[in-house]
Amino acid sequence: MDSKSKPAGECDGIGGDRRQHRRYRLQMELKWKLIRRRRVLDTGTGQMIDVSSGGILFDAGRPLPEGLDVELSISWPVQLNNVTPMQLVANGKIVRSNGRQAATQTVQHEFRTKGIRTEHRNGLVAASPYPSPSVSYRQIH
Repeated sequence: MDSKSKPAGECDGIGGDRRQHRRYRLQMELKWKLIRRRRVLDTGTGQMIDVSSGGILFDAGRPLPEGLDVELSISWPVQLNNVTPMQLVANGKIVRSNGRQAATQTVQHEFRTKGIRTEHRNGLVAASPYPSPSVSYRQIH
């Protein structure tokens, strides 16, 4: 193999998946906001179809225009300390739209907490490196 040869399985054809980032099929509820010049133009709910480190494909429930900024708030299935619900908030731009599906290029993302569910508030134990079953959250606050 000379210096211009490609490794096995790599070719110059146009066919195939040319994405830079691996995509993961995850179906989760989300809320979207269309934004232009820091102003919210429209909001809605939908379903994430797949996600990668570079973008998100989602069903917006209706067609969305390409080129606008979008903020996605995705209900995350993992809870912080098995108590606090989490959400993934991703900001980006709609780069492709096909019917109800919109593809975004992610510019920024972060995990946020959504607050503690009511049924867990009363039974919390204070976080301490030395657990004490007799000290509750209510006793310290």
